[in-house]
Amino acid sequence: MADHDDTTFAADFDPGAVKRSALRVLALIGILALVALLTPGLGELRERLGDADVGWLVLAVVLEGLSGLSYVLMLKPIFLRGRSWWDAQRLGWSELAMGSIMPSSGVAGLALGAWVLGRAGMEPRIIARRSVAFYIIKGSANFVAVAVIGLLMYLGVGPEVSPWLTLFPAVLAVLLIGVVAFIPRLGPGGHIPEDAGRVRRTVMVSRKTLVHAVREAGTLLRGGHPAVYVGALGYWFFDNAVIWATFKAFGEDPAITVVLMGYLLGQLGGLIPVPGGIGGVDGGLVGAFVIYGEPAGASFIAVLAYRVILFWLPLLIGAIAFLQIQRRMKDIERLRPLATDHGEGLESGAPAEAHLPLDAEPPGEPREPRTGERPGPS
Repeated sequence: MADHDDTTFAADFDPGAVKRSALRVLALIGILALVALLTPGLGELRERLGDADVGWLVLAVVLEGLSGLSYVLMLKPIFLRGRSWWDAQRLGWSELAMGSIMPSSGVAGLALGAWVLGRAGMEPRIIARRSVAFYIIKGSANFVAVAVIGLLMYLGVGPEVSPWLTLFPAVLAVLLIGVVAFIPRLGPGGHIPEDAGRVRRTVMVSRKTLVHAVREAGTLLRGGHPAVYVGALGYWFFDNAVIWATFKAFGEDPAITVVLMGYLLGQLGGLIPVPGGIGGVDGGLVGAFVIYGEPAGASFIAVLAYRVILFWLPLLIGAIAFLQIQRRMKDIERLRPLATDHGEGLESGAPAEAHLPLDAEPPGEPREPRTGERPGPS
C-alpha cells in the first residue's frame, strides 16, 4: 500500500449521518423547551430569561458573528489561496454549522470541508495535512492564552485564585505546546508494509499524518500570512467575549481573566460527542465558572444563552452557505471535463475561476508532487 493512505480523512464526512444528527438535535431542543416550560421549580429561571438586557444579548450575537468571520479569515489562506472571499465564507460558515450539529471540537466541520474540497478537486493528501494543521493552529490560541493568562492571574492580575487554577493550567498548557512542537522530530516513520495489520497501519498512518500536519502548521505560521494569526486569535477572543456579554446581560460582571480561563477548561466538555453540544460543553463551562467563584445560577443562565447563540447563528448562516456550495459543486463537476489538470485549455466562455484547482499554489510557491508523480525540473 502506498504512503498516501493518510488521505482517508477526506472521506470521513457522511451526509446521511448529518441528517440523522440534525433530527436528533431538533428533537432534543424540543424536549428541553418543554422541560423548561412545564417543569415545576423553574419559574425563577424563566423570569431571569425574561429580564435579560436585550442590548447585551444583541452584542453577544454580533460578537459570535465576528468569531465566525475570524474563522473564515483563518481558513482562506490555508485552504483557499487564490479563491474569492465569498468562497471562503461559504465553506467556513458551512463548517461552523456542522460543528453546531455534530460537535467534536471542530473535527466534524473539518470533515465537511474535506468532503467539499475533495469534490472540488483538491488532493486528499493536502486536505488531510492542512485540516490537521488548521485544527492545531486554531486550538493553539487557547493554550497560548491559558499559559499567559494563568501566569498573570498567579502574579496577582484579577481576582485571587488558587495556584491550582492559575499556575497549574498555565504549566500544563506550556508542556502541551512543547509536546506538539516536538512531534516533527519523531519523523513520519517508514513505508507502510503491504501485509501490515489494521492496528499497525492505523498507527503508522496517524503518525505520518500528524508529523506532516505539525510541520505544515509550522510552515503556515512562518509563511507571513497575517490572516492566519488574526483569524485564530479573533476566533478565540470573540467567542470568549460572547460569554462575557451573556453574563452582563443577566446582571453579572465576571473578571475577564475568569472568563478566559474558564472558557478553555469548560470547552473540554465539547470532547463529549453530544448532538448540538447540549450537556457536554454546558456542564463543563458552568462547572469551570463555579470553580472560579461565579454563582452557579448566573453561570448556568449565561452559558445557556451563549450555547443558544453559538448553536443557532452558525446553523442558520451555514445552512444557506451549504446550499450555495452544493449548487457550485454541481457547476464545477459539470465543467471540469472541459479543463486540463491545471485549469488550462478551457473552452471559450467558461469561467476560469470554476476550473482553478483548489490545491493550486499561488505563484512563486512550489506545488508538492502528486502521488506517483516525479518532481519536474527545477
